[in-house]
Amino acid sequence: MRFAQSFELVPLLDTTLAFLTAFVLGTLIGAERQYRQRTAGLRTNVLVAVGAAAFVDLGMRVAGATEAVRVISYVVSGIGFLGAGVIMKEGMNVRGLNTAATLWCSAAVGCCAGTGQIAEAMLLTAFVLAGNTLLRPLVNRINRIPIDDRTTEATYEVSIISSREAMPQLRDLLVERLEAAKYPVSDVTIIDRSDETVEIVATLVSTAVHPHEIEAVITVLEQQATVINASWDGSTKT
Repeated sequence: MRFAQSFELVPLLDTTLAFLTAFVLGTLIGAERQYRQRTAGLRTNVLVAVGAAAFVDLGMRVAGATEAVRVISYVVSGIGFLGAGVIMKEGMNVRGLNTAATLWCSAAVGCCAGTGQIAEAMLLTAFVLAGNTLLRPLVNRINRIPIDDRTTEATYEVSIISSREAMPQLRDLLVERLEAAKYPVSDVTIIDRSDETVEIVATLVSTAVHPHEIEAVITVLEQQATVINASWDGSTKT
């Protein structure tokens, strides 16, 4: 039997220790994610860590350290696809990036355990937990700082609602006024509002703006007889 020929007690103990380490450390990382009610929680992080440890350990036992390095590169690529599954885009907002990064780190912990670097796996786990917990108050404080439109790069949109007949002239006027104010336009979209009205939306190249300059453009547009409404908005969520 192949099992009887390949069975060795000491390597099996090493594998058991690697799996146990990946399981315990993955549990620590996953417990924090589960507490935060993230998409990838306790079981996912444990399975990622143990799976990475299993693949790397198998490569080590079958073909040595050289093959283990190749397996690690495949693990990194595979986790990239898994992480993409927890990233969700809602409008201009993106959610799940931190969870995906945590899965990536769980795989790294498993790889360390699979190569027998238990101390390094524990150290990496400590840094992952610190990043997800100790840095949270700092992130919250930064997020509460009022945004200064003059220093923050964002994506801004200027829109006007007008009659359908006046759309070509107002579209050109909108682009002309924005570029005269040194705000280049990256795209212009026409949205049907009704049989008689349309909305012209000009998306600016990502930049920082001076609100009073944009307001000046809006004031000029509102003075046009065929303009029903003019407004602008910006988003810093990318």
